[in-house]
Amino acid sequence: MLSKLAAALFAAPLVASAASAYTKSPPVFPSPPGKGTGVWAESYDSARNLVGQMTLEEKVNITRGFTVSGNVCAGNTGTVPRLGWPGMCLHDAGNGVRATDLVNSYPSALHVGASWDRNLTYERAVHIGLEFKAKGVNVVLGPNAGPLGRTPLGGRNWEGFSVDPYLSGQLNAETIVGHQDAGVIANIKHFIANEQETYRRPYFGVEAVSANIDDKTLHEFYLWPFMDGVRAGVASVMCSYNRINSTYGCENSKLMNGVLKTELAFDGFVLLDWNAQHNLESANAGLDMLMPGGGSWGDNLTEAVRNGTVSGDRVTDMATRILAAWYFVGQNGTNFPVPGIGMKNLTQPHEQVDARIPQSKPVILAGAIAGHVLVKNDGALPFEKNPTMLSVYGYDATVPDTKNTDTLFQLGYTASPEMGQAVLGTEHHFDQAAKGGTIVTGGRAGANGPAYIDDPLSAIQHRAKSDGTWINWDLTSFDPEVNAASDACLVFINAISTEGWDRDGLHDDFSDGLVLNVASKCANTIVVIHASGVRLVDQWIDHPNVTATIIAHLPGQDSGEALVKLIYGEAGFSGKLPYTIAKNESDYAVYAPCGRGPSNTTDPQCDFTEGVYLDYRHFDDKNIAPRYEFGYGLSYTTFDYSALSIEPLDLRPDPQGFSTASNDESFWEVVATINTTITNTDAVAGEEVAQLYLGIPNSPPKQLRGFEKVPLSPGESAGITFELTRRDLSVWDVITQGWIVQAGEYDVYVGASSRDIRLTGRITV
Repeated sequence: MLSKLAAALFAAPLVASAASAYTKSPPVFPSPPGKGTGVWAESYDSARNLVGQMTLEEKVNITRGFTVSGNVCAGNTGTVPRLGWPGMCLHDAGNGVRATDLVNSYPSALHVGASWDRNLTYERAVHIGLEFKAKGVNVVLGPNAGPLGRTPLGGRNWEGFSVDPYLSGQLNAETIVGHQDAGVIANIKHFIANEQETYRRPYFGVEAVSANIDDKTLHEFYLWPFMDGVRAGVASVMCSYNRINSTYGCENSKLMNGVLKTELAFDGFVLLDWNAQHNLESANAGLDMLMPGGGSWGDNLTEAVRNGTVSGDRVTDMATRILAAWYFVGQNGTNFPVPGIGMKNLTQPHEQVDARIPQSKPVILAGAIAGHVLVKNDGALPFEKNPTMLSVYGYDATVPDTKNTDTLFQLGYTASPEMGQAVLGTEHHFDQAAKGGTIVTGGRAGANGPAYIDDPLSAIQHRAKSDGTWINWDLTSFDPEVNAASDACLVFINAISTEGWDRDGLHDDFSDGLVLNVASKCANTIVVIHASGVRLVDQWIDHPNVTATIIAHLPGQDSGEALVKLIYGEAGFSGKLPYTIAKNESDYAVYAPCGRGPSNTTDPQCDFTEGVYLDYRHFDDKNIAPRYEFGYGLSYTTFDYSALSIEPLDLRPDPQGFSTASNDESFWEVVATINTTITNTDAVAGEEVAQLYLGIPNSPPKQLRGFEKVPLSPGESAGITFELTRRDLSVWDVITQGWIVQAGEYDVYVGASSRDIRLTGRITV
């Protein structure tokens, strides 16, 4: 427990006011050395032994990047040949290996978030990790806990699992364990409040945007998934490009030393985002590794130790943290290939290093199926019998023109070639629809390389061949002709986004017009949207001829097969939205990213005055009706919820002036269990995602605090138990700098979405 005095000695809180000019991030020094206890103990023993044999120059060599001609890894550390340490290859990203051959394209993180499936998330992470390992990549630059999605226009929202910190945290943790079980170092990013691409880093004399965020919001919202990541044993954290309370993320001692390494007791290493703003003092602020070069360190760091600017102990700790991570995932000995062995220039002669294994195939397909969300169904799906005639429309139904070795392939821009011409840091406004073909991933660092793309039209044609179905298609016309005898018309549209630029909107007129034009001629119009984030549908969703709508997200290379299995009823829809789809843009608490005002032309400021009231928390608080709420998704069957029981354990409110530290084991103890029964009440097998929300005093009306996905045969029932930890009921106390459980009533909500609440109860503390 933390007393007020202990908290005052511990660290100053982050200070942020509504007036940006007074925002500041206080210094916290020195940088705490890694403790190397618990699960880290053996790895630290090995690391300390090896680092103890190194010269200062060799230690410094480990902490920075070098250009290596023999591979195309995004980054390579130095090596220590004298002691046989081979260095490490670091590469993108959290959705599969980018910019190389003979790997798979897995469903992107947002698609995984829509599955609400811990088991599939773990299996995906294991197989992605095995592919990175086969290619000789030591450090996977993922998963992504930030951005969470403060603005729905965020260009990188698709790289994360959900706007909700609880759901994001749970799936980040599963991913980290999976990657590291496969033998590669996971790197959770971007630390922290990296919530927009606009002014994300300094360019052309303009500073990066400052995310001005209060201490309570930081801990209860943006830090939440990072806490889960550290708890899961993540071996590396990436600091972000942006400023936080006027200090750059990779220079911010409050965040790296105070929050990450002290509050969370993180024992891994902190990695610079590529060429992020930093200085020599960043070493004292808690940064452990630079990429992709030596930056402000290199020989300067060696000299800084000699003149006392940086202590020798700090450099030893940096090297120890990096080596401990290497040992922690078992990359020592003969357990790992030569770093970068499978990362080669694809246009030059190179050995074929095939990272794919047969065991990954069912995981890729199951993941692709699970992230599809059925949001409207007027009886159109599944097809009751094999259709005699189907008509297919829309640019998103087929493969892009190319998938080769070029920049478009490397950056995931094959369906949006215009993005491939854009220079980072310059202003661009892209077509929100990637009209060059179907999308299976978003753009730039988080993209992955598909072995093939099973596009929707090809998959439908293969099915048609076996069923004897006649297929019509027009993938280019805005107002296509429609064969009036069609049993159904499928319209494929998309919404693309990319690292480097935020989206210009949440829908586009061409795609909306295409849907309306087809629906005006076809009484059974089914809309499929491959979306890299929120995509509004109110232009056409209530049209009587739009009989079904599927948010297909970013399924990876098995996109077409997954969709066909779903619409023909060979698989069931079980996905749920990991965000809210509003009726109007103005319904969101924050719509657009922050820009430059008349008084901050070179110093953009972004005040997070909405606090934790984002997405469904905001919609609930303001009583705004969404089009489709957070956690929503239809199934081919129905489920009944019953028999709610609540068993609070020894739970008492914290006395005034006392709180629990983030790294206290009692913070993670189970303090209540919630039990309920789910029954499949229809004649079709299906999977239900039961969701638990808590109404915490002096907080948003509901906050997600549990979910379980359960498969049920027709008529089958299953008991579900949610375990609530002390953390789940706690709020951050800025005075004691710790977590407190308040006295009061905690409303319990169990249901099928954030608005479809089936059972309610209460915990009294």
